[in-house]
Amino acid sequence: MPDNNNDLTLSAPLSGPVLTLGNVPDDVFASGAMGDGIAIDPLNDCLHAPCAGVVIHVARTGHALTLRADNGAEVLLHVGIDTVALQGEGFALLVKEGSRVSNGQALVRFDLDRIARQCKSLVSVIILTNGEQFELRPVALNTVKVGEALLRIVARQPHAQQPSVNDSSQAHASARIRIAHRGGLHARPAALIRKTAQGFSSQSQLHFAGKSASCDSLVGLMGLGIGEQDEVQVTCRGKDCDAALQALIAALSISTGEEAHTPVTVAARPVNSEAGVLQGVCAAPGLVCGPLLRLNTLQLPQDPGNHVRDEQLQQLDSALEQVRSEIRNTLEHARQRRAAEEEDIFAAHLVLLEDPTLLEAATAAIEQGSAATHAWRDAIQAQCAVLLGLGKPLFAERANDLRDLQQRVLRVLLGETWQFELPAGAIVAAHELTPSDLLQLSAQNVAGLCMAEGGATSHVAILARGKGLPCVVALGGEVLEVPQGQRVVLDAANGRLELTPDDARHAQVHQIRDAQKQRRQQQQAQAQAAASTRDGVGIEVAANVASSSEAQIAFENGADGVGLLRTEFLFVDRRTAPDEQEQRQAYQAVLDAMGDKSVIIRTIDVGGDKQLDYLPLPVEANPVLGLRGIRMAQVRPELLDQQLRALLQVSPLQRCRILLPMVSEVDELLHIRRRLDELCAELELTQRPELGVMIEVPAAALMAELLAEHADFLSIGTNDLSQYTLAMDRDHAGLAARVDALHPALLRLIAQTCAGAAKHGRWVGVCGALASDPLATPVLVGLGVRELSVSPPQIAEIKDRIRHLDATQCRQLSQGLLNLGSAGAVRQACQHHWPLS
Repeated sequence: MPDNNNDLTLSAPLSGPVLTLGNVPDDVFASGAMGDGIAIDPLNDCLHAPCAGVVIHVARTGHALTLRADNGAEVLLHVGIDTVALQGEGFALLVKEGSRVSNGQALVRFDLDRIARQCKSLVSVIILTNGEQFELRPVALNTVKVGEALLRIVARQPHAQQPSVNDSSQAHASARIRIAHRGGLHARPAALIRKTAQGFSSQSQLHFAGKSASCDSLVGLMGLGIGEQDEVQVTCRGKDCDAALQALIAALSISTGEEAHTPVTVAARPVNSEAGVLQGVCAAPGLVCGPLLRLNTLQLPQDPGNHVRDEQLQQLDSALEQVRSEIRNTLEHARQRRAAEEEDIFAAHLVLLEDPTLLEAATAAIEQGSAATHAWRDAIQAQCAVLLGLGKPLFAERANDLRDLQQRVLRVLLGETWQFELPAGAIVAAHELTPSDLLQLSAQNVAGLCMAEGGATSHVAILARGKGLPCVVALGGEVLEVPQGQRVVLDAANGRLELTPDDARHAQVHQIRDAQKQRRQQQQAQAQAAASTRDGVGIEVAANVASSSEAQIAFENGADGVGLLRTEFLFVDRRTAPDEQEQRQAYQAVLDAMGDKSVIIRTIDVGGDKQLDYLPLPVEANPVLGLRGIRMAQVRPELLDQQLRALLQVSPLQRCRILLPMVSEVDELLHIRRRLDELCAELELTQRPELGVMIEVPAAALMAELLAEHADFLSIGTNDLSQYTLAMDRDHAGLAARVDALHPALLRLIAQTCAGAAKHGRWVGVCGALASDPLATPVLVGLGVRELSVSPPQIAEIKDRIRHLDATQCRQLSQGLLNLGSAGAVRQACQHHWPLS
């Protein structure tokens, strides 16, 4: 153990002005959550050792390292703010972990100009991370040069009280909480908990069913098998334990299920009842035919033993770094293609590769004589066994992500590439495919996927849907016994794999696919034109977007405007709120992307299940009925004021329309309208943008006529309106299928909204998911809706649907639907009156 009784003077590792920690432009550093310290705004491009010692940790991206001085003090040196985003580019490490360094020795060279241009700040911090043993006393508080005295580290006096673990004075905090994450604490929410815990110096753990796991371990957290609404205990120990506990409670309270649009179901294999057909579960719809080709997983030869420990450790480290690099490339391509779901999945894989439970298990096995290949395989399989043993489908599916990483790292260790070369148009069968398998197969233009195991909520299923690849899971082991190359038909929408289709069936499938392709091409060719019914009623088809890049896609797909810009994209996944200038630039970028078309911008709709780290709210028994939407703006008016000011500065202002979420009474609208007028006067504006109200609570629909007197337009959010009207959580696994906006009660509210708006000459749009449902299009037109805001890929299809309708007939038939008894009856009637071709 090092001697920690000696005082130590740290010399400046950089040259430049000195800042107190509170002035660092980063909440975690500034709050002292990482420890006490000081900062320098560097003028040079090399980080030097502030004292003699040993390098005990080096960030893989080279932007930070930790030294342990000879007296035991541990000092974190962190270059710039948010520089981890550079992924090591612009940094040149001059030392390695474990290196002995002398005072003033060069540690890291960095590209000063690149950091200044691409990162949040150049300000670099020097943090004492084991402050329980030492205290800091600043020496210089102006400007320093490398090597000048900067800080004095003083060992705490031996007689000072050192509380024991069981002493009530030990910094310790705990609480019990129910898990709000849909599906429980699986990969993504576990990653959120890990990230939250790492923002504090306290040691944090979760305890459940007699087991415990460090919040630093993603696999450990998932291995607890915590389900949705399970009660857990959170314990934090350290000097910032109270802050850590509150942050973890907030993170555990956020409902962020990745299966928000797919109910969690057990992919139990259905009973086969038809000869020559294997029945499974649809993971991604589609109809294809072609040769069935089977993929086999990578198998390891027997471990011969007699390995050189250091060589095996180095091989594993190199393989892990190569796979990390490959995943980073995948992430970059996903960002460029704006494939958000793909980006989320592989970001979780990147976190798993850093998981201490996996790394420690593999390292321990190598220490005991195993080869790197077998150590990694065994570490993964042990954790998969834990997840599979929990008996919960969602956790079993997440074990597939671990198997993906097993295969990727093993291929690198064995010097093998992804070994399957497949003809375009093949249908691939496997026991269970992984996300990286799917990317490779997609690149080879396979026609469809089928698996013996797997689930409809797996990451592979999510990726398959995103890429339009028909996919069926849970077909059973028989699918692996089909002869290689046998011609089959995959009817994924119905979960069927037809093993012995005749020539007539193949011809039929080709004919159906050709007709669908031709129809899509025809629709796309007319996507830029306006849409009117056969009797001349014009319907605007706009797009729901969440960024300027999505707006550009919508414009290219023929959108008549933006019917809903969700501004939450500016406020989430960050430590501080965006300032007025950042907001204005973002809103202007959306207007610019849409040419001369109008853009409806919804004011911030957070609260409920959408929480902001920098906007702490009280824990609510039912957040969906609590502080959210316009109610939040009334509690924190400065947020809405800032957003309105930013909106009023876009150009041209007449193309900007403002939409208020969660309005339930006229006074709320009048209050915001008056405030908008005041801000226009302050900014010396002679015009005010149109102000609309979102109809998403039953009260607003019932009062539509009164709201329309003071609003310029109304926009119906059918997603929330459905769950509030039907008293069913739209994300509830068992109820999601019943939350159908074509329920007669919803249609009555839509009809009342349109009738109330018409009395004041206001138009009504629909921006919820119902607008994107072609079966609902004639009903909405018939009830008086004149704008549909849909997902960008569906613009052409919805416009084509409108052009084949007669608005007069739609009005007549829609009235009869209001008297039906269920959503199912409405859908059946719609299919009869206006069949989908």
